[in-house]
Amino acid sequence: MRLIKNVGDWLEQRLQLAAPIRETMEHPVPRRTASWAYVFGSAALTVFILQLVTGILLALLYVPSAGEAWNSLQLLNHQVSLGWFIRALHGWGSNFMIAIVLIHMVQVFLFGAYKFPRELTWIVGVLLLLLTLGMAFTGQVLRFDQDAYWGLGIGASIASRVPVLGPWIVKLLLGGPIIAGATLSRFFAFHVFVIPGSLIAFVALHLLLVLKLGINEWPMPGRLVRRATYMKEYHELTHADGLPFVPGAVAKDLFFSGFILLAIAACAAYFGPFGPSGQPDPTIIQTVPRPDYFFLWLYAVLSLLPPSMETPALLIGPVIALIVLLALPFFSGEGEKSWKRRPIAVLTILLVAVAMGTFTHLAGYAPWSPVMDAWSGEPIPTRYLKGRTALERQGALVFQAKQCHNCHALGGAGGERGPELDGVAVHLTQDQLIRQVIQGGGNMPAYGNNLNPAQTTALVAFLETLYPAGQEPARDASRP
Repeated sequence: MRLIKNVGDWLEQRLQLAAPIRETMEHPVPRRTASWAYVFGSAALTVFILQLVTGILLALLYVPSAGEAWNSLQLLNHQVSLGWFIRALHGWGSNFMIAIVLIHMVQVFLFGAYKFPRELTWIVGVLLLLLTLGMAFTGQVLRFDQDAYWGLGIGASIASRVPVLGPWIVKLLLGGPIIAGATLSRFFAFHVFVIPGSLIAFVALHLLLVLKLGINEWPMPGRLVRRATYMKEYHELTHADGLPFVPGAVAKDLFFSGFILLAIAACAAYFGPFGPSGQPDPTIIQTVPRPDYFFLWLYAVLSLLPPSMETPALLIGPVIALIVLLALPFFSGEGEKSWKRRPIAVLTILLVAVAMGTFTHLAGYAPWSPVMDAWSGEPIPTRYLKGRTALERQGALVFQAKQCHNCHALGGAGGERGPELDGVAVHLTQDQLIRQVIQGGGNMPAYGNNLNPAQTTALVAFLETLYPAGQEPARDASRP
């Protein structure tokens, strides 16, 4: 004990942490906030620490390359002792963390904790939610199975629709115009360094704001927030009816955090890790990719919306929602806190919960594409082959072998995921056709890694013959 005391005194003389730690532990909180309704913030922090620990362990063996990522996860699942359990802890921890952060945000909203003087605390909380979702998405991509590949393709398609910045964002995410070897390295860096570093910084700022401004008092009907008098009233409340955070309020936080850790461990042991499923292959079109549960509602929305509404819904809806969340404490920073006297707030939460729950349920039934029942072996109509050169016929064979028919109709037969190709040569020049085949775009995956130059040349030669009689094919006006 004397040795421990001497070491502690030596560290204290140099670090001088005892006073800040004591101040943190003893900072007063309103007595009624020592409640089960206030345990979600500390639980989210606990799960985040679990994610950091398990993530470091997984990063020791994970290989962030397109050729080895899937194999390294198989190695963790089947050959490394308890590797499957560490992966399961990390995966289920991600699910629990998102759920807890969302519940915490709802509790803060209903209890009016975003009002003066905690506007910045709310804004940082919104950013923490976005970063948590970013961690979840990048983590799903690192599984690099069939779902991850197509999910990444859909995500890149969404990013590409952003005006002006779209191509730059896609290149930043993918490391180039297509999903290739650099893509996983980028997402590994985002998932392991960029986003966790940002999360740590914002979590520290969030905790500092909570310590400086205090924990929101229990919302009592009729107790209004006024900028001129709130801080004085809050300090009077904590002085007259407050208690130190430790040990007064910490017990429930510790119990709930321990319960959440046990629940994560139980789910990990019983259900096991998430994936990976089949190896990624963009030529397998008959796939039904499903994102993890926290993005299922968005999946259903995109599946059920008509194509003309996809881009407005993707570019306008999230921006409006984010602006409303960030501006909320500024246009509703005073007044009533109690949810009992804020029926609009309660109705808003109910409507959002019902909508997201409904779309999440529909995601189990919503088709990934409108009509995608074409059989790749269905022959190309003979009129598209008459009088063609050997190169163009070879391109038709590539069209057939790579299952282009599953997404594109030709002569009224084929899939409807992509546009009909009967007149594609009228709209795209040779260079544009090559770029579309290699790089993809819109909802079309990039086939640059699945076609050799000879196949690409032949396929484009065949596509250049697809234009109606009496019309000229498109040409590059800059060339003679």
